[in-house]
Amino acid sequence: MGILSGNPKNEPLHEGEVFGVWSYIATNNGLISLYQAFINHVGDRDLGSMLEDAVKAMKEENQEASELLKANGIAIPPALPDRPIATADEIPVGARITDPEISAILSVNAAQGLVGCSMIIGQAIREDIGMMFGKFHSNKVQFGGKLLRMNKEKAWLIPPPLNVSPVAAH
Repeated sequence: MGILSGNPKNEPLHEGEVFGVWSYIATNNGLISLYQAFINHVGDRDLGSMLEDAVKAMKEENQEASELLKANGIAIPPALPDRPIATADEIPVGARITDPEISAILSVNAAQGLVGCSMIIGQAIREDIGMMFGKFHSNKVQFGGKLLRMNKEKAWLIPPPLNVSPVAAH
């Protein structure tokens, strides 16, 4: 196998791996900034806690993924500065993003994160990258489950049309 044998950390990255990891960090950077803004808007404590957990998780993922890129001589995408802390009361009601809106955006992003991790896992030929994004994926599955339960409990979930009538047997 030549250069693709032995310790995966000694194998070169292919362009898809570089772009996937770099794009993942860049996306997380944008979401971290967005979620910090959402924390300023949020009124519900549970949702605020979920946002804080998401920011913490993305910062940890970025640290790990950035170390991978740096070890391979690849510049990492620039991070945005942390947002200043405010309270929802400081934001005019008409300009405030509501808790159900924030939760819906957080839910969509959690689902998109699963797809992003899966894509990187699928294209990776280095086992360490597949394992790293497998871990990120697993963490997102757990986060998504907590988020789904919270959305149901707070009646924020807007389900697609439900099939409640039994299918007739032929």
